[in-house]
Amino acid sequence: MKFLNLIFITLAFSSCAQQKNNIDAGTVSALSFRMVGPALTSGRVSDIAIHPSNTDTWYVSTASGGLWKTQNHGITFEPIFDTYASYSIGCVKIAPSNKNTVWVGSGENNNQRSVSYGDGVYKSLDAGKSFKNMGLKNSEHIGGIVIHPTDENTLWVAAYGPLWSSGGDRGVYKTTDGGKTWNRTLFVSENTGIAEIHMDPSNPNILYASAHQRRRREWTFISGGPESGLYKSIDGGDTWVEINKGLPAGYMGRVGLSVSPADPNVVYAIVEARYGKKGFYKSTNKGENWSKQSDYATSGNYYQEIFCDPLDVDKVFSMNTYLHHTEDGGKTFKRTGEKGKHVDNHVIWIDPSNTNHWIVGCDGGVYETYTHAKEWRYHANLPIIQFYKVTTDNDEPFYNIYGGTQDNNSMGGPSGTLNATGILNSDWFITNGGDGFESATDWSNPNITYAQAQYGWLVRYDKASGEKVPIQPMPGENEKAYRWNWDAPLLVSRHDASTIYFAANKLFKSTNRGDDWSTISPDLSRQLDRNKLPVMGQVWTMDAVMKNKSTTIYGNIVALDESPIQQGLLYAGTDDGLIQITKDDGKTWTKIDAIKGVPEQTKVNMLTASLHDVNEVFVAFNSQRDGDFTPYLLRSGDQGKTWESIASNLPERGNVYCIKQDHVNPDLLFAGTEFGAFFSIDKGQSWTKLAGLPTIAVYDLDIQQRENDLVAATFGRGFYVLDNYSPLRILGDEVLNKKAHLFDIKEALLYVPATPLGSRGTGSQGHSLWSAKNPSFGATFSLYIKEVETSLKSKRQKKEKDLEKEGEDVFYPSFEEIRAEDMEEKAVLIWQIFDASGNEIRRMKSSPKKGILRQTWDLRTNSTDPIGSGGQGFLVTPGEYSVGVTHVKEGKTDILIDNQKFTVRGLNNQTLVATNSDELKSFRAEMAELNRKVSGTEKVMRETKERIDLIEKAILNYPNTDMSLLETIRSSKLTYKDLEVKMWGDQARSSRDFETEPSISGRLGMVGYQLYQNTTGVTNTHRKNKAISEKQYNELKTVLNKVIADLDGVEKKLEGIIPYTQGKGADWKKD
Repeated sequence: MKFLNLIFITLAFSSCAQQKNNIDAGTVSALSFRMVGPALTSGRVSDIAIHPSNTDTWYVSTASGGLWKTQNHGITFEPIFDTYASYSIGCVKIAPSNKNTVWVGSGENNNQRSVSYGDGVYKSLDAGKSFKNMGLKNSEHIGGIVIHPTDENTLWVAAYGPLWSSGGDRGVYKTTDGGKTWNRTLFVSENTGIAEIHMDPSNPNILYASAHQRRRREWTFISGGPESGLYKSIDGGDTWVEINKGLPAGYMGRVGLSVSPADPNVVYAIVEARYGKKGFYKSTNKGENWSKQSDYATSGNYYQEIFCDPLDVDKVFSMNTYLHHTEDGGKTFKRTGEKGKHVDNHVIWIDPSNTNHWIVGCDGGVYETYTHAKEWRYHANLPIIQFYKVTTDNDEPFYNIYGGTQDNNSMGGPSGTLNATGILNSDWFITNGGDGFESATDWSNPNITYAQAQYGWLVRYDKASGEKVPIQPMPGENEKAYRWNWDAPLLVSRHDASTIYFAANKLFKSTNRGDDWSTISPDLSRQLDRNKLPVMGQVWTMDAVMKNKSTTIYGNIVALDESPIQQGLLYAGTDDGLIQITKDDGKTWTKIDAIKGVPEQTKVNMLTASLHDVNEVFVAFNSQRDGDFTPYLLRSGDQGKTWESIASNLPERGNVYCIKQDHVNPDLLFAGTEFGAFFSIDKGQSWTKLAGLPTIAVYDLDIQQRENDLVAATFGRGFYVLDNYSPLRILGDEVLNKKAHLFDIKEALLYVPATPLGSRGTGSQGHSLWSAKNPSFGATFSLYIKEVETSLKSKRQKKEKDLEKEGEDVFYPSFEEIRAEDMEEKAVLIWQIFDASGNEIRRMKSSPKKGILRQTWDLRTNSTDPIGSGGQGFLVTPGEYSVGVTHVKEGKTDILIDNQKFTVRGLNNQTLVATNSDELKSFRAEMAELNRKVSGTEKVMRETKERIDLIEKAILNYPNTDMSLLETIRSSKLTYKDLEVKMWGDQARSSRDFETEPSISGRLGMVGYQLYQNTTGVTNTHRKNKAISEKQYNELKTVLNKVIADLDGVEKKLEGIIPYTQGKGADWKKD
C-alpha cells in the first residue's frame, strides 16, 4: 500500500444557480414522515418538573427529544415543544406562584460528546400549550433556572454557555419583568459558564451558583480550570461573592449543589478536582465554610448532580451511572438499587408526602418507584430514543429497520406489520448491547445483520436464531493497537454480500462475513498528538480535570463508502478532516486535504459515492465540535479532484450529518441536518424541507430501494419513514406547470390486517400501550394540483386585511355578496375506482389542496347499504385496476385524471389460499347486490311501520275519518309483525332466552361477515345460506308489497281529511 501526493483542493461554486428549482415546502407537505419509534427503550431525560398540587401532571425535558407533558401520571405523554427552534432541553421549571407559567432552558446541560445545543430560554403562560423565546439565544446550554416563590416575573438563569467554543451568553442572568429584559449579574470569563443555580428555600434573596470552566473538542475534553468555583448572593442575585473556603484549592471541575429543604443551613457540594481532591462536601452555615465528607464524586461531563431528601437532612441522592445515596450526610454512599431499571441517571423527584416514591429520569427514559427502588415501573410510552445511524434490509412484506442508539443498544424492527395494532414495542429486538452504533444488513439475506457497540465491538447477528457472533478485527502480534472511533464506520459491499468493510484508524476487509479480516490500508489519519493541541488558549497538563475522558482517541476513520459502480473504489473520511480514496481496494491511496471553504481539520461526517456516476461523490463535513454550526455539504464530479458546495439554501445554523442520492434520479438528493431533513431535485442547487418531523436532528438517512422509502434516524425521536417518496423524482417544471398530475401508483398489497389484541388498535390494553402507525393499507394515490380556487369568503377577508393594513375603510359587503358567500359550495374531488373490465366499483371524496395530496383506497368496493348509513363493501380480488379523479364544484365537473392504471397484488399469506379469485369476486358481487336489496327493503320496512302508526293515529284523532279502516290497519300491523320476525328474528323468543331461527338479515349478515375479512374463497355453506336468504327475501318482498298497497288504498280514502303522513307524495296539499 502506498500514498499518492497530497492534493490541495479548490472549492468550485456551481454556475447552475439560475437553474434552481425552488419548491415550496407546502407543495410537498403531503409527503410526510411517519414515526415508527420505538419506545422499547427510551432516551436521555434531562429534567422533570412535577406540578406541586397535582402530582399527576409532569413536564419531562429530554436531552434531544423536546419537552413532554403528562396529565395522567404517565399513562400517556404528549410532546409540547415540537414546533419551536430547539429540540434539546436542559431544564424545565414551574413557577411556584402560578402553575400555568412554565420556563424551559434549551440546550442540554451536560457536556458529553453527543450533546445538542439550544437557543436560549422559553416561557409558557398557558401550562405548556404555547411558548415564547425570551432571549439568551447565544447561550447554547442552560444549566438551570430558579423562579422567585411569590413573584413569577423574577427569576434567575444559569447560562452554561457554549461547550465547543468560547463566548456566547454565559453567567447568571436575572429578570424582574418576566424575561422582557435581562441583567447579567455574574460573569466569570468567556470560557466559564454557570452549571447550576439554587435558592435557599427559606430566603429567596440567598442564591448559590456553580461556575464551571470547561471545553470539549473533537479530540479532548477539559472539565475544569482555575475559574471553576462556587458563588453566593444574599441580595437576590444582584451581587455575588466566592464561597470556596474548604473546597479543594487549585483546579476544580464541575460542582453540583443542593440545599437541604429540611435545614437550609445545610448545603451539599459534589466536586470534581484534579490531584485526587475530588469529593463530597458539606456546609452547615449556608456555604460560608465547607468540610469534606468523603472522596465520593461522579463525572462532570455527564453527572455531578445531587438532590436532597425533602425531610431528612442527612439523605442525599447522587445522579451517577448507578444511582447512589447517602444517609449520613455524605460520609458514605451506597448503590440505591436498579434491578429492572436502566442506568445513567440525571434527575430525581422525591415525593414530599411519601419519600419512598420517586420519579427518576435517566438515559433510558422515565422510571418510577413507590418502594425506595425495590421495584421500578418503566414508562414504555416515551419515544425519545436517540439513533446514531440507520439501515434497512430486504425482508418481505415489510422490510426491517436497524440502528444503534445512545446508551440503549443496537436494535431492529419492522417498518410495518400485518396487524391492525400497528407497530408495538414487542415487535422490536436487540441485536447488540451497549451504546449502539452503525449497523449493516446483508442485502441477499435478511436474517443476517451486523451491529456494533462503542469502539468497534462488532457482532454478526442471526435474526432467525438470535445468535450474536463477535467479529471485531484484532491487531496481530506486535502490531500497534487500533484506534476505534466511538461510532466506527461499517458497510456491506454492494458487489458481494459476503464482503464487509470496517474501519478504525485503518481499514479492514472481510470476504466471509467477518470470520476473517485483512488490513487494506495504513493509518489514514493525520496521526496528530492530541495532547499537544491547545484548548482554551493553552496545552493542558495530563492532570487537568477529566482530560481526554469520554472522548475517542484522536485520529481515526469516521466515514466510509464504496462505489456501487466500480468494485474496490472506496472513500474514507477521518475525524481530523482527511478524505482518502483508493481505486484498487486499498493497494494505493490518494489523500485529499485542505478543501477551500471548509475549516481545516473539520470532521468528515459522511461520504456518499454516487449511485449513477463513478466519478461523483458527496461529502458532509461537521464542524459542530469546533463551535461552528455551518452546513458544509459538497459534491465532486471527478473523484475528489475538485469540489463544489451544494449547501445552497440549507439553514445557516444547522450542521449537515448525512447525504443520500436517489437510486433512480441522480439529481434527487436528501440531507439530514441538525434541524430536520431536506431534499433537492437539482443536485443541491436548492433544498426544500420535508414534512412530518418535529424539530429534531436527523443523524442518518437510508433509502429502501424496493419500496422507495426514505428512513430517517433521529437523535431523540426514534425512526421515521417517508413512505414512497417517488413523486419527488419528477417534480420539475413539466409537472409543476400542469393543471393536475397523478404520479405513478405503487403496487397495492392485499391482505386482511390481523387483530392479535382482539380488536383494532391496541384493543383493551389501556392507553399506556404504545404503538406506531403502519403504512397506509391499500392503494395510495399522489395527486398534484397546481391551483385551487379561493372561496368568496376568503377573497373578501384577504381584501379586507389588505385595506386594514393600509389604514383604509372596510365597508360592509352587499347582501347579494353575502348571499353568494352563504350559498357557495366547497369544491370536492371525486375519486373513481374501476376494475379491469371498466366497471366502477368505488367512489371516494376528498377536498382539493394546492400542491401534492394523498388519497388511499382501502381496496374495498362501495357499500350497498342505504345511502347515509355508512358501512363498507367487500375486499376486491388481486388484479388490474384504474383510478380517475374529477373536480366538482357547484354542479360543474372537471375531469382531472382519466383512468390511470395500477395493480393490486395478493400477499397470499393465508394457509388456505383461494383457488379461484374470479369465483370469489363474482360471489362477492352477488352478495353485494343481495345486500343492496335487503338493506333497502329493511329501510322501507321501517318507513312502512312508521306509516302504519301515523295512519292509525290519524284515524283515531281526526274527525270525519272512517274508523272501519282500523280493521285494515290492524291486519297490516299483524302482517308487518310477521315480516319483522322473518327479516330480523323473533324477539319474543330471543328476549326470553329461547333459541330462534336465523332471520333473513341475520343469515345474510353472517355470510357477509364471513366474507368481509376473508380472502380464502367461497364455500358451499356460503352459497347455501345466501340461497336461503334470497328465497326468503323474495317471499317477504311479495307480502310487503301487498301491505304497502293496502296502505295506499287506505290513504286514498283519507285524502282531504287528514294532514300529511309519510309516503303520501308531493301532492299531499292538493285538497
